[in-house]
Amino acid sequence: MARTLFAVLCLCGAVCIGPSGRAADGPARPVRILALGDSLTAGYGLAHGDGFVVRLQAALDARGDRITILDGGVSGDTSTDALARLDWALGDRPDAVIVELGGNDGLRGLDPALMERNLTAILDRLQALHLPVLLSGMYAPPNMGTPYGQSFRAVFDRLSHRPGILWDPFFLDGVAAHPALVQADHIHPSPDGVRQIVRRLTPMVEHLAAMAQG
Repeated sequence: MARTLFAVLCLCGAVCIGPSGRAADGPARPVRILALGDSLTAGYGLAHGDGFVVRLQAALDARGDRITILDGGVSGDTSTDALARLDWALGDRPDAVIVELGGNDGLRGLDPALMERNLTAILDRLQALHLPVLLSGMYAPPNMGTPYGQSFRAVFDRLSHRPGILWDPFFLDGVAAHPALVQADHIHPSPDGVRQIVRRLTPMVEHLAAMAQG
């Protein structure tokens, strides 16, 4: 009966979907990647077209990748905030997730142990859903002192060893502390800084998409 109905739908011109979720004799839909983050993901202080999600999407499109980046960045979010809205953010049914969090925890001097519990809960939830994850690390601001900075960084070092995690040690690598690549607040990337981040991360995002397809 099921095969008969499938054949009738195809003969009537309906789009037939096979067991893999792709259209029969057609291309697979683009891989949907959620960028779950804070103001660095949301493009704080930048024109819309200069933000991380838009620039990353443009870079992937230019390379012919069938990847759609879903904007899950909220300025001001701590790891606690992101955990609270995680299920809502997953409502767009992504195939993989970029996790860029922790900057606001560090700026506010929040307990690194709390950040670790939150990030662990986020990663647990994503991995329970079999969603590949690109985890991007962060450092605490230097003015928080060496002991705090070491405890903060140790959280990401531990999480980076989780099985199945694609690891990017520092989201602002090559951008932080470079005046021409950051805004006047010396924290958020300028348009040129965003382009630097996107150039560095694009191959990793392509790898993440391949993991989702695999």
